[in-house]
Amino acid sequence: MKSLFRAVTLLSALGGAQAGAEDAASRMVDSAIGSAAANYSAIARDIWEYAEVGYQEVKSSARLKGALEAAGFEVETGVAGIPTSFVASYGKGEPVVGILAEFDALPGVSQMDVPVRAPVPGGTAGHACGHHLFGTGSVAAAITVKEWLTDTGNRGTIRLYGTPAEEGGSGKVYMVRAGLFDDVDTVIHWHASDRNSALPGTTLANRSAKFRFHGKASHAAAAPERGRSALDGVEAMNMMVNMMREHVPSSTRIHHVITRGGNAPNVVPEFAEVFYYVRAPSPDDIRPIWAWVENAAEGAAMGTQTRVEWEIIHGNYNILPNVTLARVMHESLETYGGIEYDRDEQRFAEALVDTYNGKPPRGLGSQKHIAPWTEDIQRSSGSSDVGDVSWMAPTVGLNTATWVPGTAAHSWQAVAAGGTSIGSKGMLLAARSMALTAIRLYEDPNIVALAQQEWLEVRGGRRIDYEPLLGDRDPPLDYRK
Repeated sequence: MKSLFRAVTLLSALGGAQAGAEDAASRMVDSAIGSAAANYSAIARDIWEYAEVGYQEVKSSARLKGALEAAGFEVETGVAGIPTSFVASYGKGEPVVGILAEFDALPGVSQMDVPVRAPVPGGTAGHACGHHLFGTGSVAAAITVKEWLTDTGNRGTIRLYGTPAEEGGSGKVYMVRAGLFDDVDTVIHWHASDRNSALPGTTLANRSAKFRFHGKASHAAAAPERGRSALDGVEAMNMMVNMMREHVPSSTRIHHVITRGGNAPNVVPEFAEVFYYVRAPSPDDIRPIWAWVENAAEGAAMGTQTRVEWEIIHGNYNILPNVTLARVMHESLETYGGIEYDRDEQRFAEALVDTYNGKPPRGLGSQKHIAPWTEDIQRSSGSSDVGDVSWMAPTVGLNTATWVPGTAAHSWQAVAAGGTSIGSKGMLLAARSMALTAIRLYEDPNIVALAQQEWLEVRGGRRIDYEPLLGDRDPPLDYRK
């Protein structure tokens, strides 16, 4: 089946007169984004400086919406019960191509744009996952596609989804649950990285919750028998979950932090909280493991004579790979090539590499290259709320080298590089690749049809009854407060 998808996609994308049209399209995309590069870099830099965490991205969301409105998009804001979410649309009819845009920062990784550890004075958060670039690059791609639709008179709709709180807030899941992706034919996204790649890939499904234990306060020395330690409940739960690790599939990931553990050693803690993530290859794999974690919480409460309750914070499906779309995205990425550093960027990169612990897995210079094509599915141990979107429509993504090769995501080094021209160059490469991919879908509906056929086969040949892992809860708008 894969070889059929590859062959037909290649014929559709590169054959005959179509190839000449796409050469013109690639030049138009390159020119449009190149002429507006300074503006897009300025938008990304503004959002980098805002560094707003999930569901609090008021200025970041407004900055992106303003650019889309100025370009002629119709923008609906505050969708799915999330004040910082939005959907921007242009055009008419099918196909409907969606582009995802993220813009939330991460707490605890404030950093200036220098190659040494230097938190921003007074700063608390930073774009350690490059979402300032993600959102801006996606907006640049959407505006470019809009210009192409206008200039050519082609039929179709381009839709930019402003999706808050990807980092543990599952903003896209609420938008999926609200039906905002029900009429989309294909979806495009990208992510900041230390490499250039458009290979088909998947992620782990993920569910999280905050487990809150309630005990009885008392003097820990004078009257310990009157107290019941909520922290004991947390620690007992942690011990039991740690023993679970021997008996779950090796692909499972379980991690936690104690967010509240008491205030003073001589006071028996009346309240304690632990925040758990569980990851597994699919939603069906998650559910029984999660039930076991809940049993551990209840058992811990019984054993410590405390009371426990929990709040599901987020839940994501795994990303469904689509070889058909990935091949088209790979060809688009190859059209524009890799990243070239100038002398100052090279010096910055060399200084940053010196701060890594251990030898970087990819040496400097790899940012110039594109990962060679393979139909083998790339498997990530991370998770993303893009997963739920991919269960609603065929979805494709790519990575570009917005970070110095060897940089780890969620690090201060990622924040530093993302605030420089290194980050902007990778962002503009992603924007060009996404825009050209979308244009190819408008020009050849056979690609969309093949992608949808593959998507249905991956899902078992049918549409499923979608049940989000986060249930029917409202968006946790205060989860970062």
